[in-house]
Amino acid sequence: MNNAWKVVTACTAGAAALVMTVLAACSASVGTMRSQDPPSAVVSTAPSAGLPTTRPHGPLDPRDSSLLPPPRAQTDVVVSGDYSSQSPVGTPETRLENQARVFGLQGDIPALQPQNMEQREFVSYLGTATEPHLGLRFGAAPEFDLQSVLPRTGQGGSGNGFDGVSPQTGFLGQVEDGDGGAGFDWDGVNARAAQLEAELGRLRALEEQRLAAAPMGIRDHDELWVIAKCPPPPERERTRFPGEEPIPGTGCLVTTPPGATQPVPVPLTHTSVVADILGYISNVKVTQQFENPYSGKIEAVYVFPLPENAAVSDFVMTIGSRTIRGVIREREQAERIYAQARAQGYVASLLTQERPNIFTQKIANIEPQHRIDVTIQYFHTLTYSDGAFEFVFPMVVGPRFNPPGTHDGVGAVATGQSGQSGQKSEELYLRPNQRSGHDIDVTVNIDAGVEIERVECASHAVSIAHDTTRRADSHKARVTLSPMDSLPNKDFVLRTHVAGDTVKTAVLTQKGREGGYFTMMIVPPKDALSVPRGPLEVVFVLDASGSMDGRPIEQARAAIERGLARLKHGDTFQLINFAQSATTLGNYPLDATPDNINRARSYLDSIQAAGGTMMMNGLRASLDFPHDPRRSRYVIFVTDGFIGNEREILGALHEKLGSSRIFSFGVGSAPNRALMDSMARMGQGVAAYLGGQDSTSDVMDLFFDRIERAALTDIDLDFGSARVAEVYPSRLPDAFVGRPVIATGRYEGRLPARVKVTGRVGWSRESFEGTVREHDEDLAGKAVQKIWARAKITDISERMAWDNDRSLPDDTRRVALDHGLLSSYTAFVAVDSCIRTDGAYGTTVQVPVPVPEGVRYETTVTEVPRARR
Repeated sequence: MNNAWKVVTACTAGAAALVMTVLAACSASVGTMRSQDPPSAVVSTAPSAGLPTTRPHGPLDPRDSSLLPPPRAQTDVVVSGDYSSQSPVGTPETRLENQARVFGLQGDIPALQPQNMEQREFVSYLGTATEPHLGLRFGAAPEFDLQSVLPRTGQGGSGNGFDGVSPQTGFLGQVEDGDGGAGFDWDGVNARAAQLEAELGRLRALEEQRLAAAPMGIRDHDELWVIAKCPPPPERERTRFPGEEPIPGTGCLVTTPPGATQPVPVPLTHTSVVADILGYISNVKVTQQFENPYSGKIEAVYVFPLPENAAVSDFVMTIGSRTIRGVIREREQAERIYAQARAQGYVASLLTQERPNIFTQKIANIEPQHRIDVTIQYFHTLTYSDGAFEFVFPMVVGPRFNPPGTHDGVGAVATGQSGQSGQKSEELYLRPNQRSGHDIDVTVNIDAGVEIERVECASHAVSIAHDTTRRADSHKARVTLSPMDSLPNKDFVLRTHVAGDTVKTAVLTQKGREGGYFTMMIVPPKDALSVPRGPLEVVFVLDASGSMDGRPIEQARAAIERGLARLKHGDTFQLINFAQSATTLGNYPLDATPDNINRARSYLDSIQAAGGTMMMNGLRASLDFPHDPRRSRYVIFVTDGFIGNEREILGALHEKLGSSRIFSFGVGSAPNRALMDSMARMGQGVAAYLGGQDSTSDVMDLFFDRIERAALTDIDLDFGSARVAEVYPSRLPDAFVGRPVIATGRYEGRLPARVKVTGRVGWSRESFEGTVREHDEDLAGKAVQKIWARAKITDISERMAWDNDRSLPDDTRRVALDHGLLSSYTAFVAVDSCIRTDGAYGTTVQVPVPVPEGVRYETTVTEVPRARR
């Protein structure tokens, strides 16, 4: 039989642990495997680039890079094998025995003997294979007997091969597809790090490049399943509960079980969020707990939000006491792997990105009464504005409106009516009298780096603990969500106010071999932005669609009224509202006189929220409006952003922007922050948010305080002799009073102790400096590279809204794979190959979510009338 596998070692600098990773490969199956035929093996190095592609024998090239993890995600040594009745024999080889300890394969290795001189030369290099930067290349790979390396107790595929003692404990086995052929083969080794300190030390330098697919610290007994490319499995009819309908990607677990007449929630029982914040960088772990209360297997599908700048870099599935770490793959490949594992009865999970801030979680073959936890880790940067760092954790996806003719949006339908929107993905929503039983807890550990004045959370009830017994701890706090406010139906927004002028321009770094990555917060001195503004032309654009009905439209009106009151003599303004169509107060900008402002207030009071969110109409009306070149035009969008055609909007904005600046005001408890931030970034403005409990006057006053002073524009960064490249955003935003700019980039060489920032304020040039801080072991030292990669992906994604360059998707895919990140073109997949569940994979079920707090179900969710019986 010509089946093949690979085992890849992995290690981290932070823990003395060694994980043997499986790379399962698909190949044609010929004949049947005899239990007495041990597998022969190939031992070879796997450098990160330039792998040879020839092999003198066998169906699988063990050095074929297409079958390996992404180059930056693999480690330096690979053991691979294929089933064969021939087992070469020989005498021990000292260098091989020493090298085997890197694998955790200790003890006698009687059969590791090369078969010819060419392979013997290979062995002479193997002793230094832990130094892959030497760039060794070999024309052929030697064969060794793997039977003597892995214990017999683990061979045979029973799933009970762990003896819990031997470092090399593991098991071998085979999985067949539905046609009797080889679907994917697997081998797992749960290795310990006994007597591996020296080898681990030599491997630490490889961690940055080699472990991008598993950036969290790999712990003892973690299992990492890496699966090779497989052909798509045959389509099969699956069993369903009566009344259940399948749908790609919904937001809840809901089905109609036998005997029920109304949809019954199947609980995603709990979500736990733990965030560690250092300055303006956050490391967040989200654990979702799924349970199956039914008598048959289910597939859970859950659509949920995360911050739009979240660098999702780790994905772990926990089944009982076992953890299976997911790996990053191209999205199409990951979906095929998941589908095949699902069809064959293996517990598998798949994480994909639908929008920058919307993600889909799928878990296949959850058995009755079983629980499966999925943990997601991401890094992201916090916004700093008006003296406070702002941490946001979104809890619910707001119901999106999709213009007629679109099919790539996010549908919003009622529980039990999946498939009615005609969109690529859908979110199911609970009716007002329904409750899913899903709750959430949140813990945030804050280290602001400077003295904390106060911590506040207007969105939720929280408890806040400060340790002020020591001066060194005055910059720390711990925040926990109250159990009385655990319904996940609004964004969790936490603001940490810090003392005085303690936040300065600073650069955080993460070192590599020849350079590294940096992120910096550009904070202009207040006196540098003391130049008063000139006359403004302000265009208020109000979203009056059905999703704004109720509290949101009331807040939006109040905010615009406050903005009108802040206009000065010499300013002009216009008021536009849109829903199905757009209307304006007039055909040209109006002088900010008391009469015109009173006229605008009356017009505002007459606006009622109803209809679809045709944002394109409002965008065109505001940017096509006649413009007075003597004034700076500020276009202020006041909206919840609940649309499904974001890319179309950003493309039109790029085309029509001209000299206008775009400012976004996100209204409500769960606005579409990804759209708001992208519009402001593209329009050289800033985004602000008006939550359900926020003061409209305070938010608008802060905005006008910001724009009444000149911004720092045309920003340049001087890093001295260091070579800096790929700084993102590629077009640095302007820095306003109280609203710094965050930039991230790559560098080569040695960074100076201080970085010079230069920009234009009015007609003059201003310069100031920031301090470079090196971080090796703390949170910043682990996160900066991921943050840079995510910023690059965001920059490419926004460019794709208006640039038809066909290479951009490939660019996104390459960056995501190189740095082990989730994106629109990559996905995380995890497969538990230990146990195969019985029968077909069962019913696809979805967990409905509540509509966001303050949003009316009747005006946002599609509900088809039920037929009378």
